[in-house]
Amino acid sequence: MIFGRVKPLDAILATAEKKSLTRTLGALQLTMLGIGAIIGTGIFVLTAEAANKAGPAMMISFVIAAVVCALAALCYSELASMVPVSGSAYTYSYATFGEIIAWIVGWALVLEYAIAAAAVSVGWSGYMVGLGKELFGIVVPNAFVAGPFDANPGIINVPALLIALVCMALLIIGTKESARFNAVLVAIKVSALLLFIALAIPAINSANFEPFSPNGFFAREIVNPMSNEMMTVGVSAAAASIFFAYVGFDAVSTAAEETINPQRNIPIGLIGSLAVCTIIYLLVAAGAIGAVGAQPFGELSQSKEALAFVLREIGHGWAGDLVAVAAAVALPSVILMMMFGQTRIFFVMARDGLLPEVFSKLHPKYGTPHVVTMCTGVFVALFAALFPVGKLADISNSGTLFAFFTVAVGVMILRRTDPDRHRPFRTPLFWLVCPLAAAGCVFLFFQLSGYTELMFLGWTLIGLVVYFLYSRSRSHLGRGSVEVHELDSDVPPTSVPPIN
Repeated sequence: MIFGRVKPLDAILATAEKKSLTRTLGALQLTMLGIGAIIGTGIFVLTAEAANKAGPAMMISFVIAAVVCALAALCYSELASMVPVSGSAYTYSYATFGEIIAWIVGWALVLEYAIAAAAVSVGWSGYMVGLGKELFGIVVPNAFVAGPFDANPGIINVPALLIALVCMALLIIGTKESARFNAVLVAIKVSALLLFIALAIPAINSANFEPFSPNGFFAREIVNPMSNEMMTVGVSAAAASIFFAYVGFDAVSTAAEETINPQRNIPIGLIGSLAVCTIIYLLVAAGAIGAVGAQPFGELSQSKEALAFVLREIGHGWAGDLVAVAAAVALPSVILMMMFGQTRIFFVMARDGLLPEVFSKLHPKYGTPHVVTMCTGVFVALFAALFPVGKLADISNSGTLFAFFTVAVGVMILRRTDPDRHRPFRTPLFWLVCPLAAAGCVFLFFQLSGYTELMFLGWTLIGLVVYFLYSRSRSHLGRGSVEVHELDSDVPPTSVPPIN
């Protein structure tokens, strides 16, 4: 016990045993699940952000982010197989570090899920506005498609605000994606990227790769000539932003209980899905760079619909429209998944007594946690309306990197404090992999902008104030009541689509 009030692992596992899942997933199914969960807004939108920070060297940034993700994924898998319940890193931290760290992790996951949902909403807005202009000649004034913190400031991003509120309403009503519908959306996203690769790669001009790394490797501050504000650039800074494009691999980790021979198939699914996505991302990046160039503050770096912009620039306007349609159709499902994850974590935290009980109330008609969903939806909508996608992705990454860091350290702690515990999946070479994963997360965190780091610090301090003024005195575990709610039948859906 590091900080006291550790939720007993035996209690969590005793509850988990009530949930018997059939082991049906092999390596191929896990790899496909991972690919579907990973490919999302990151590659459709952050290609422009990466070009601004690293230029053509953003290809190296994709590889760095993938390696850190792979190391973190192997750590994540061990805890996911040991503690096969929902609640993500919050539950794992409660069972390893204790309540206060679990609280900080749960609080940080707001940045991972809710801010990520806001980032996806802004990315969707960019493609929808571009599509409306190309197909119907509808030009929306910048004042209503950009927030006040954008490089080209507006008043409010109306499309991003609206899609966030629509997704909130769908969650309250209880609309869920089926596995089949999710598979269709995955096929649309992957097909759009393959179409882009097929058309952009032949248009590559090697001259567009020079200079390859105009901003160097390590993060540094420069003045953005577009907005006259300070911004962080460099290959490693781009890697810290691009990390957002890989988040979602935990879908593979959380499927450990449904996996045939998890010791073999989990690493194959994790590394396989990350490898496939990295190859796709590198080909997309190479196509974008080679076709139109990717120098900082160039045309690509300023686009809010980067891939569609590239295709239109090289004379394939019809394909650019198709990619924009694919983004417009598929990305709202990512917003729903992110909000699912957020509502589940807050719901479980409320049932643990760490948040007001009202957050665990269910709607009398729809049976959904409407209060926490409305709070999450309004939070997401406000951030989507005010902030640009790059800043939102970085803020989301700060929460994600912190959560992954605690998971990596948690694996090492449990190996020492509870070495005989059954582990369906064991992190290979854990004394090498876990420290490297933790170090990678710390490195990328400090490659984020100083603004983002201060936002994370401020958010954490607010969380600690809430914990000591409210949560600590009301914690059920602190009062001696051991409860495990992660598997209650009325817990809202997980962020991972159901596997049928």
